[in-house]
Amino acid sequence: MQCSYCQYTDSRVLESRSTEAGQSIRRRRECLRCKHRFTTYERLEFVPVTVIKQDARREYFDRSKLLRGIIHACQKTGLTPETLESIVDDIESQLQARTVREVTTAEIGELVLRELRSLSEVAYVRFASVYRQFQGIRDFVDTLHQLNEVRDRESEANSLEISRSAAKVSVDS
Repeated sequence: MQCSYCQYTDSRVLESRSTEAGQSIRRRRECLRCKHRFTTYERLEFVPVTVIKQDARREYFDRSKLLRGIIHACQKTGLTPETLESIVDDIESQLQARTVREVTTAEIGELVLRELRSLSEVAYVRFASVYRQFQGIRDFVDTLHQLNEVRDRESEANSLEISRSAAKVSVDS
């Protein structure tokens, strides 16, 4: 690895650490010539995923572009940068796990919305407004109704599961 200070090509690794849920390795290095210390990151290289845009153009998946969109939607929501990186990591992993190497922007948008729904309603609506190209207040209201319906269904499912667990415990006792 080339030294960032003197450009010498030999260095020794002082420390290695796994980061980003095992997706990359952080290495602390020391140049053998000037003794300058620097940090490098190694990322797992994925097979490229092609994104099919709405106008049928194709381009390679760009995690930084996705992260920028999520950061924009999550401004002032209290979600940490680590949480946002984790969302992108999860989505990227889901895309890599697919056998098909092409994905539409609509599919990516739905993956993001699924992640944001459980984290921040505000971020969910902000992202949906751009991704679904809201034209007016009606689109916001409809999305809020849909979000409430999903939350109600999830709440009912959780209550039912708790009831079943409680019934099982009382039968077992």
